Amino acid sequence: MTAAWLGSGVAGHSKSKDHGDEHAELRALVKDVCFRSAPAHGERPRRPQMFDAVLWQSLVDAGLTRLTSSADAGASPPDAAVVLHGVARYSGAVPIAETDVIGGWLATVADLPVSVDDALTVGIAEPEDYQRRAGRFEGTVTAVPWGGIATVILGIRHRDKLLVAALDSVTTTSDYNLAGEPRPSVSFDVQESAFSVVDGMLAEELIRRGAWARCVQIIGALDAASELTVAYTQQRRQFGRPLSAFQAVQHSLAHLAGELERARAAVVLAVAAAADHGFGSPQTDYAVTAAKVTLGQVVDSVATTAHQLHGAIGVTLEHDLWLSTTRARTWLTEYGSTNHYARRLGAATMRTCVAGADLWDGATGTRLDGWTGTRKGET
Repeated sequence: MTAAWLGSGVAGHSKSKDHGDEHAELRALVKDVCFRSAPAHGERPRRPQMFDAVLWQSLVDAGLTRLTSSADAGASPPDAAVVLHGVARYSGAVPIAETDVIGGWLATVADLPVSVDDALTVGIAEPEDYQRRAGRFEGTVTAVPWGGIATVILGIRHRDKLLVAALDSVTTTSDYNLAGEPRPSVSFDVQESAFSVVDGMLAEELIRRGAWARCVQIIGALDAASELTVAYTQQRRQFGRPLSAFQAVQHSLAHLAGELERARAAVVLAVAAAADHGFGSPQTDYAVTAAKVTLGQVVDSVATTAHQLHGAIGVTLEHDLWLSTTRARTWLTEYGSTNHYARRLGAATMRTCVAGADLWDGATGTRLDGWTGTRKGET
């Protein structure tokens, strides 16, 4: 498998060749949909981010919102990665990951009747987030992506089960992440009989899917930031020559490129693992964990370099750079922090070593003895 689903390198996006790329047509379709929808805004992007209904309808019409969660589409994780990467790269303000890879999958597993045209999102309620009384579950889930705009698929961890229901109406707060995307708290009061019951371990796969999707989206956002930075340093002139002609700027661009390609390699591994072994496998668990840890080291470095090379203009709302860097930074914190995944990687590596593997094989995923499933109580 190749990295073609996640772009073609830092400095060559606009000049990349799609010869021999099986996803070339899908990538071109995503780009076309995003470009055709962009003029419909009529104004510059602003905070808070508004749901882009025009883009969403275009994605629905193109059949791109339920690629992996619809049996009819028969799409694979690399197909989903192309869409997630593309929409993130062009800063689409729609819950594409939540609808397909996360919410659509959970709705399908729980056999919930949701419209194929609806935007979906997921709220996960831990035991401390709810109370059960008189045959009802009531509580509040915080930081639900696009909650109140998209249909909320609620998952409640209850004992060894995951209770799943689609919320017809919700009460939300007006909360946003760093990029201005809606992240409200959602209150619920649902009768127990309204829930579908699935295996509790699917909650771990749900979180893994969310982390996987965010990793792919972050690469799309960082690709946009790097492309903007390369173009700006080539166009902006100082002392009679472009910024890109200065050695210090060249060193910064090389650093940005190296960091981004390091992150891309880790995320490509996660996409390949999901394609070859499924999201519930130890291979994907390891690969997503490694990708989250790597991105935790890369995102701030790439974003900082991009803003330094842009100067003050890069932090203004009139410039597109902030759309990408703020999203990358806030997406990094969702579905588990870098510290959480670093501790998981260390704990699983030690378990692998206890099972007889050497440290290198355990850290690189050559041996997966310690990745036999997510352990309850693990942090």
